[in-house]
Amino acid sequence: AHWEEEHPTINSSEEPGLLYDYFGFPEYTYAPHLTYPAKGSPALAARLVSLLDAVGLKPRTETGRGFDHGVFIPMKLMFPDADVPIVQVSLTRDLDPGRHIELGRALAPLRDEGVLIVGSGSLTHNMQAGFQPRTPEWASSFVRWTDDAVTQTPQGAEASERSVDRLRNWTMAPSARVAHPREEHLLPLIVAAAAAEGLGTAHRLLP
Repeated sequence: AHWEEEHPTINSSEEPGLLYDYFGFPEYTYAPHLTYPAKGSPALAARLVSLLDAVGLKPRTETGRGFDHGVFIPMKLMFPDADVPIVQVSLTRDLDPGRHIELGRALAPLRDEGVLIVGSGSLTHNMQAGFQPRTPEWASSFVRWTDDAVTQTPQGAEASERSVDRLRNWTMAPSARVAHPREEHLLPLIVAAAAAEGLGTAHRLLP
């Protein structure tokens, strides 16, 4: 959600380090207090280039950018020992859902190669309207729509394809543009959903 380029861009560094891409937070949220020394994987990055190039997405690679907080915070919670190599892939600046569905579909073969595909974003992301004592109705309604789009489709092999079709048209959801004035925090879900096509209905793991 925090990296956009003209073309899908893949971090191919062996030791990317961290990018503290936020400001005004307590000292303990920055180095040397907050660290996550996970390695990259140039070999997996090369595999990603091959997959994306095969479908005409014109991927690029780079080695100078560290993992941003959309990567290292969830990964630190999931794998606190930093013993799982990570390859970060950017969004594209056009924020086109169709292009990101193509990206997700291109990543699908990795499911059978021992690679965990993580879409890190947020179901709502409105920094102006979001900080309220209670969850606003616009947020609840959008989350309900998204939950329904992803999990409440018919059973069977076509269920995940139907989820992707609904997510492609996410602006038709209730309060869509209030929940996401820009869609950069929603697109990772669309990429992940497209990568999961053919696996059947998704299930919510947390309440």
